[in-house]
Amino acid sequence: MKTPTLGFIGGGRITRIFLQAFKHKSVDFESIVVFEPNSETSDLLFKQFPEIKIADSPAKPAVQDIVFLAVHPPVIMETLEKVSGVVSENTTVISLAPKISLDKMASVIPSKKLVRMIPNATSYICKGYNPVTFSKSILPEEKVYLLNLLKVLGKTFEVDEIKLEGYAIISAMLPTYFWFQWKKMEDIAIQTGFTEKESKRIIRATLSRSLKLFYKSKLSSEEVIDLIPVKPIKEYEKEIESIFQTNLLGLYDKIKP
Repeated sequence: MKTPTLGFIGGGRITRIFLQAFKHKSVDFESIVVFEPNSETSDLLFKQFPEIKIADSPAKPAVQDIVFLAVHPPVIMETLEKVSGVVSENTTVISLAPKISLDKMASVIPSKKLVRMIPNATSYICKGYNPVTFSKSILPEEKVYLLNLLKVLGKTFEVDEIKLEGYAIISAMLPTYFWFQWKKMEDIAIQTGFTEKESKRIIRATLSRSLKLFYKSKLSSEEVIDLIPVKPIKEYEKEIESIFQTNLLGLYDKIKP
């Protein structure tokens, strides 16, 4: 297959993540065209990736070989309607958003090569954990090609479409539930006498080992938790669990197709 051209409709965070991964792995494309209506966002993207072409309408990225829909769910359908006249049956259209199903996409555009993917922010360093679903009309060899291309971003694997929104909650958004806590622990470490460099090293090393203990020790979760007798925030655990339960399942209900 020839070197493809890429189009991105939307030039925000996820497009930056994809472009950084491709750049890190030195993946070359015939061209990369991006449409982003916010001029400040598009200027920043072009500054970081001067090899891309900034388009003045979504129609220009929509005529590329592979088109990524990098916009939020509420505007997916109206975006597809805007480009329905220029997308062909042979255009590969990859949606990066939850909620809008392949069937809904197919009701608006003529492409027979529709894909949905829920990418992870760790794709920025080519360590993503990215589930993908293909429309039934995609041929096996086309599926293999797309999986190989997307594996540049990290682990990329096929799943049933019904599970994509679950992956959005449990995987794609997972880091944001904890990153701010790690940052606060760095601050506390500095307040207890460590340098910033030391605090980052200590917390990174401890987190890495804690994950291995929790998932690879063959102990139950209760047994792992019991290994540390002093639990300074135990009185708040039920409240924190309630926040997770209410907010995350509430969001899941909102993003389900």
